[in-house]
Amino acid sequence: MTDKQSFSASNLSVNRGDRPVFQNLSFELAPGKLLKLVGPNGSGKSTLLKTLAGLIEAAKGDILKGELSVQGDREWTAENICYLGHKNALKREFTVLENIEFWAGIWGNPDKVNSSIHQMGIDYLTGTPVRYLSSGQTRRTALARSLCHGANIWLFDEPTVGLDEQGLSLLADAMKNHLKAGGMIICATHVELGLDEGSVKSLDLANFTVSVHDLGDQW
Repeated sequence: MTDKQSFSASNLSVNRGDRPVFQNLSFELAPGKLLKLVGPNGSGKSTLLKTLAGLIEAAKGDILKGELSVQGDREWTAENICYLGHKNALKREFTVLENIEFWAGIWGNPDKVNSSIHQMGIDYLTGTPVRYLSSGQTRRTALARSLCHGANIWLFDEPTVGLDEQGLSLLADAMKNHLKAGGMIICATHVELGLDEGSVKSLDLANFTVSVHDLGDQW
């Protein structure tokens, strides 16, 4: 990865129905850095990730790569952003290998299959249907699939859920390698990932939420 441009949001506001989830949220993330989303439940961490991934439309504001607006650019988003939400989105009747090979083929990266499987320590599970996996093994499979994407920007929503100590260590190593290569990560997590403090900054979404009381006559 040689892209030196930052990824940013400018005065981003998102509503759920008529109610604002967050307002005027801004950040700028440099290559090689991780932005950790923090805040209480309901503060909009998942909503922000989905908005950046193009799954939710912002009420106002912009999403930029460098100085170029990429908000609503589906082609750019599909190529440059890898999103992993709460759901693992795996075919339960397919084996681990079949799931990963399918998506690696869609993304044009079949050469990344073996290395991604190895990075997440699931070599011994490749022939096992997903329906027989534990929650931690299933999450590792979803993460291995994500590593096949080749995107510069990772958007991960609670990626550590279900992972044991070894799984956490493998995820941290994958993140370190991605950042070292100039990638960027935006991650909602309550777990310390063991990354270099200099590569991590936090964004507290509580600073951008609006209470019902604050809305006054608008609510």
